[in-house]
Amino acid sequence: MNWLNEFRNAVQWGNHLKSDLLKSKHLGYLLSFAMIVTVLVGFMLFLIDPSIDSPFDGIWSAWGTMTHVGFGDVVPTSFLGRLLAAALILVGLVFFSLFTALVSVTLIGRNIDTLGIGMQRIENETTTIESAESEILRELARLHERINELENTVLSQQPK
Repeated sequence: MNWLNEFRNAVQWGNHLKSDLLKSKHLGYLLSFAMIVTVLVGFMLFLIDPSIDSPFDGIWSAWGTMTHVGFGDVVPTSFLGRLLAAALILVGLVFFSLFTALVSVTLIGRNIDTLGIGMQRIENETTTIESAESEILRELARLHERINELENTVLSQQPK
């Protein structure tokens, strides 16, 4: 049953990550930009490469190239088509890097929130300890003064 709890925790963690990512405007911008680039390059491939028969084949080729899947069913054969596909490979690397960075920032941000709560608790405990320490030091100073008074009283009552 322990593995079932671990599985539930993993699914819950994944759902929290998904909801945090979906809250991010940057993910929407990144995905929108990737789709726009895919469609534009797909149409460009259709227009400049004779081996790509339809705009949908161009978009399919652009998507496969940008995601580095490379199915190979629709491949540009002209020099300009291959040059455009090579540029799209680099753009795909940038998109994946940005996506990875976005996921990392989301994960780190969640940990920072958790860390911030822990730091706040530590600060509160430190304030409580410092307050108690100050009270103890005041009491020690009062006791020290009282001992000095008692010593002076005892010394003054002794015969010379």
